[in-house]
Amino acid sequence: MNRCPEKWIPTLKDVQEAACRIEKHVHRTPVLTSRSIDNMLGAELFFKCENLQKVGAFKFRGATNAVMSLSEEEAMNGVATHSSGNHAQALALAARGRGITAYIVMPMNSPKVKVDAVKGYGARVTFCQPTLRSRESTLEEVVSETGAYFIHPYDDPRIIAGQGTAALELLEDAKDLDLIMAPVGGGGLISGTAIASKGVSPGTTVIAAEPERADDAYRSFKTGTLMGPTGFDTIADGLRTSLSQLTFSIIREKVDDIVTVPEEGIVRAMRMIMERMKMIVEPSAAVPLGALLEKRLEVSGKRIGIILSGGNVDLDNLPWSKSGGRKRTKKAPHNEFSTARNRSGPSAGRSSS
Repeated sequence: MNRCPEKWIPTLKDVQEAACRIEKHVHRTPVLTSRSIDNMLGAELFFKCENLQKVGAFKFRGATNAVMSLSEEEAMNGVATHSSGNHAQALALAARGRGITAYIVMPMNSPKVKVDAVKGYGARVTFCQPTLRSRESTLEEVVSETGAYFIHPYDDPRIIAGQGTAALELLEDAKDLDLIMAPVGGGGLISGTAIASKGVSPGTTVIAAEPERADDAYRSFKTGTLMGPTGFDTIADGLRTSLSQLTFSIIREKVDDIVTVPEEGIVRAMRMIMERMKMIVEPSAAVPLGALLEKRLEVSGKRIGIILSGGNVDLDNLPWSKSGGRKRTKKAPHNEFSTARNRSGPSAGRSSS
């Protein structure tokens, strides 16, 4: 299959070059804070709002870097991938930005809203059975017919470098962080986050957060051996995937720890962000805050950066909509959140999507 011919470990220089390459195409998302959440945890939290990124997720950074890195020969027949989520939309929009075609293989049970979004960005969608085998075999057929260049959602150094630009911006806008956190699924975001963080702020601890019900990264990290999934029964649908050898190698070297979060902790964090910060986030984005609320880390008195990975949530199927959810928290003041400018220097400030 036509794709990146070799796996190399991205460096800080690669992340910095990616930042320059994608600067004109992506939003520099804001860094926001919440006094009530800070008071609850006894710490200072700085939220990097990738839920306000184009396509509603950090994935656009990596997809843009990968697409813009292709040579004219590599890009001439377009790009391809299989995805039912944020990577599909990100690659479709990135390809449109370069003026090439994106071929996206999507399971036939993909939500209509996601299919419509991918098509809306100009991609050509091919449906397959909702199994990994069908995804891969259908993608092979598409690539064989079109000659399109396959771009993996996370098992690609250019994707990882692009994802690392979010942490690079966060560390510029919120100085002297003790800790930086991001969710982990396939590992592209946390790998890029760790590369950027250890490169520009070696003293900052890097922690990944993962659902207890999809804890293959946690088990891999603790055993030192890449482990396969035992199940993906989690509401954090963006994290229902496994590490690659590439992302695992980066995580083992540069990530300080991985913590897991129960489902109720994810729901609690998701709801808290919505109620206290007035922002829509998807379950995957709430996992790091969920770890803090569940006291999986000692954070009292620390400055903590959290990457809110995305905001693509089905508002008709919120995790508490059927059961009534947890008891509502006390209503927060209308303007209790602020940008990082108020406490740690200039904020990015641009939040349109």
